[in-house]
Amino acid sequence: MMSTQTINIATVYASLEHVMDPEIPVLSVVDLGMITGVELEETGVHIKMIPTFAACPAVGYIQQQIKTTLESELGVAVSVEVDKQVHWQSNRMTPAAKEKLKNFGIAPPKVLTGEISTEIMMEVPCPHCGSEQTYLRSPFGSTLCRAIHFCKACGQVFEQFKPLE
Repeated sequence: MMSTQTINIATVYASLEHVMDPEIPVLSVVDLGMITGVELEETGVHIKMIPTFAACPAVGYIQQQIKTTLESELGVAVSVEVDKQVHWQSNRMTPAAKEKLKNFGIAPPKVLTGEISTEIMMEVPCPHCGSEQTYLRSPFGSTLCRAIHFCKACGQVFEQFKPLE
């Protein structure tokens, strides 16, 4: 069991890498950019996090997973709070997260440099074959954060993680 004196921010982030998104189990909360703050306190660790979408039904589950994982791995009390001051943007995802998404069969969001345009939702390369001959079948996928596309080249239906600013 560690004490809060032997824990540092890097140790906490290493442990957070083990907390996976329940809908996309190849991505951690760190990969997704969901962690907005880590505070080391005398009584334990305080984590601030944000959901990828405001109405995400997995928020409570993710909070519990963070608490359970960190308490188990670090041996200290952990509190987890939803940060209401920060809003998640798809640009918070790490480049490694976008590569993991692609390898998982979900098209990653493009980097946003301005407002979301129709093109950014329509021009999505296929994560299976790389073709740009795709079209948007539905802006609504299996979860709030995904859209459904079809690839004319390989015939695959695939999801895209929606860009969000």
